[in-house]
Amino acid sequence: MRTALCDTLGIEHPIVGFTPSEHVAAAISRAGGLGVLGCVRFNDAAELDRVLDWMDTHTDGRPYGVDVVMPAKVPTEVAGMDPDSLIPAGHREFVDRTLTRLGVPPLPEDEAARAGVLGWLHSVARSHVEVALNHPVKLIANALGSPPVDVIEQAHQYGLLVAALAGKAEHARRHVHNGVDIVVAQGYEAGGHTGEIASMVLVPEIVDAVGDRAPVLAAGGIGTGRQVAAALALGAVGAWTGSIWLTTSEYELTASDTAVQQALLGASSSDTVRSRIYTGKPARLLKTKWTDAWAEPDAPEPLPMPLQNLLVSEAHQRMMRAGDPEVVSMPVGQIVGRMNEVRPVAEVMATLLRETEETFARLDKLR
Repeated sequence: MRTALCDTLGIEHPIVGFTPSEHVAAAISRAGGLGVLGCVRFNDAAELDRVLDWMDTHTDGRPYGVDVVMPAKVPTEVAGMDPDSLIPAGHREFVDRTLTRLGVPPLPEDEAARAGVLGWLHSVARSHVEVALNHPVKLIANALGSPPVDVIEQAHQYGLLVAALAGKAEHARRHVHNGVDIVVAQGYEAGGHTGEIASMVLVPEIVDAVGDRAPVLAAGGIGTGRQVAAALALGAVGAWTGSIWLTTSEYELTASDTAVQQALLGASSSDTVRSRIYTGKPARLLKTKWTDAWAEPDAPEPLPMPLQNLLVSEAHQRMMRAGDPEVVSMPVGQIVGRMNEVRPVAEVMATLLRETEETFARLDKLR
């Protein structure tokens, strides 16, 4: 199975896999897709540089990409100010009260609070880009739409392609106008930051809007070969996948990831919720006691990005360390209902490809 995307990215199969795990990203690339490493968990440039050194060694010369979280503009409410000073005391009290009620213990004294939260800040995201430019990265993707134009131009000077996620056709047009090379049409079903329009409607709308100027990938609700085939039928040149890699055997960031995988393996497609409590922007998360608490009448309204990140970052650390599958905070899409077992990345990729070919063969018989 080859599309124009394969030639554009230098990959064997039109499957892009986003993941926060370098082990999973490298395995996706080795399996013939494009592994894209999420950079938001890295607090500083040196840490990311070390991980990309590892990626350079363990991708067997195959291409890979990185994903940053970078608003096109620095949020005006935090520009030039100490973000912590803008977080209301009532929000902090609610978080502390909720964690106590859920039985989440505090962090050990030797563990720094807010590990990974700095990656959500605009300035740190820019440092991530600077690091990526010094590695053989093929693609820089931005989870929040078009990166600033100067970042796009800088990436192009280094020969990198730039991708941006879009939840509306107007977003896609803006991305292409700004110089983005690949548009990811991310439907409502997707995990993490996502818009209001379902993939079945969104993908052809974006293909019709910009497909003659930029390749379009389909994202949201893709975890089987039938869904990959559907994405191609809707006009996309490939699939952008994310959630399905969370239950692969290579996924290992911390010991607490076992609890996360247990929660994901036991979830159905209806066990997600779209909320602003994770970052301040709408994102789809696994439904847990933590998300339920934020839906209660006494819960405050989530703060804008990046203030919400700063508010809940330590809470996320504490919940992950606690290892309780019922109390975690994890972005995941509605495809979670089909994530029922832990399998190696290569097996997941092989299954996607086999099912896609079987789907094409079945449809061919209908002609």
